[in-house]
Amino acid sequence: MHGLADTTGLLSLFADPTRVRLLALLEGEELSVAELTRVTGLSQSRVSTHLGRLREASLVSTRRAGASTFYRLHGAMPEAARELWALLDARLDDSVLRGDRERRDDLVARRMEAWPDAVAGQMERHYSPGRTWEATARGLLGLARFGDVLDAGSGDGTLAALIAPRARSVTCLDRSAKVLEAARGRLADHDNVTFAQGDLLELPFEPERFDQVMLFNVLTYARDPGRVLREVSRVLRPGGAVAAITLKTHDHPEVTEAYGHLIAGFEPRALRALLEGAGLTVQRCEVTSRERRKPYFEIISAFADKPAD
Repeated sequence: MHGLADTTGLLSLFADPTRVRLLALLEGEELSVAELTRVTGLSQSRVSTHLGRLREASLVSTRRAGASTFYRLHGAMPEAARELWALLDARLDDSVLRGDRERRDDLVARRMEAWPDAVAGQMERHYSPGRTWEATARGLLGLARFGDVLDAGSGDGTLAALIAPRARSVTCLDRSAKVLEAARGRLADHDNVTFAQGDLLELPFEPERFDQVMLFNVLTYARDPGRVLREVSRVLRPGGAVAAITLKTHDHPEVTEAYGHLIAGFEPRALRALLEGAGLTVQRCEVTSRERRKPYFEIISAFADKPAD
């Protein structure tokens, strides 16, 4: 139950025709202030003022995209407001609202047609339905073919599950029995995946066992990363390849130590030297991305081959 003040305050929000128009437009669509102004013919200051009231009441939510802010109905709208809006929405049949919706639908259709041109050169910064990094990775992996792969420091098998359909075999290695048990559950439908408990410093495999080795986000956990890479080189077949992802040197050990890191990242030149010291030919070793959230960790991607006999 709600008190008198809360109830009358909620009713006053829905009593304003402009706010009702905005809510009707934002149901099922995401629009900027400029777009709402164009659709309604109202001034930008008036639209912004009413959106501010609706946002304070948690009736609409926002999303930033570059310099623009997009509004839509709040997915977690308070129950009383949601019930009242559902009642109003079901009973509204007004020529102004119909005109608003027609102009909105036309605007959204034209926006979609112009979207590729609008984001040209910065597509990776913008969302479009279905274009996620996971979907992209799965699509690219569909073009790949792997031989016998070692996922060194596999964790619970998330990455192994991506490549297993494209590999002759995948071996998940981790030092944690509990984590490997989770990986077995995740990969139960793949009969080409095996599991081994062991340490990166002393891989429990015969020489020249694998065609590819994955070292994704594991080198910072190793007390002796040079030894890890020598072990990787040992178990690689001639002509085989290793792919490594790891953090660049940083000044935030208080963050990474909480995750068990023993090393505060690498300099690309130093990691290249470690790979070459293990007898591998480095194809690439450089910073390839930077996290968008503080403390803005930078990530190194390294690819190297074992010389063929």
